[in-house]
Amino acid sequence: MSETLHQDVAALSFEAALAELDAIVKKLEGGQAKLEDAIADYERGALLRRHCEAKLAEAEQKVQAIVAGPGGAAAGLRDLD
Repeated sequence: MSETLHQDVAALSFEAALAELDAIVKKLEGGQAKLEDAIADYERGALLRRHCEAKLAEAEQKVQAIVAGPGGAAAGLRDLD
């Protein structure tokens, strides 16, 4: 995979990457692409998936920091069990 391809995906927002990934999945499910194109699409889809997973993990860490931080949401929550 080329460095340009990685940089291109890294520049995408989560929403843009997810939309492109969805389009690639639909295209591959259609089965009409040439094998070489399908492999390239699969490769880009794998990059997009990893990018989306990284963005989600980053967002989760931010939420956890907010919740756990001083004055965060956890300070005002009580256990409902």
